[in-house]
Amino acid sequence: MTWTLWATLLFATIVISLTPGAGAVNTMTNSINEGWRRSIWGIAGQQLALIVHVVIVAAGVGVFIANSPVLFEIVRYAGAAYLVYLGLRLIFARVADEDASVESRRTRESGWSMLRRGFWVNILNPKAIVFFLAFVPQFIRLDRDPLPQYLVLIITVIVVDVLVMWFFFAVAARPFRRLTATASGQKLLNRIFGALFIAVAALLAIVH
Repeated sequence: MTWTLWATLLFATIVISLTPGAGAVNTMTNSINEGWRRSIWGIAGQQLALIVHVVIVAAGVGVFIANSPVLFEIVRYAGAAYLVYLGLRLIFARVADEDASVESRRTRESGWSMLRRGFWVNILNPKAIVFFLAFVPQFIRLDRDPLPQYLVLIITVIVVDVLVMWFFFAVAARPFRRLTATASGQKLLNRIFGALFIAVAALLAIVH
């Protein structure tokens, strides 16, 4: 991969990562509820899903999914349903009384749970497969060994996405963390981000 082609890849990846979506909402939710440092667990899960998407495209499975309307619709609605589930779980999450201490109101989520959720948020998005199906070939030259090219692409995509998620979306959510000091503030944030999850799910299900 030439430096010019890599620079184009870098620019495209930055623009794509900055586009709000389910991953951004998930990252901001984690940052608010678990703190900026621990939000990296969810981001790591999202990167594992990105790797799987690229591998799927490289293996040619992406073409099959993109050309199979039934399979595409199954994955699409499964992804939307999962986001709705996350949204409703946030909206109806139980919050302790106002007079309870901050420590008693917060139950720390395990890193594994955050990683797993981040993975499913990204993997259950068939449009990501279709996107990479159109995106990846633009940066892979068939007259050269594809493995090093795919490694460069994956590393670039992951590094950029981690930086954008952790230092942009997670940081942007930090000012809202003060609201978690009260039960009413926590309820408000849960409803806002629950609604955002559902909104992204609606877009995933409706927009073709």
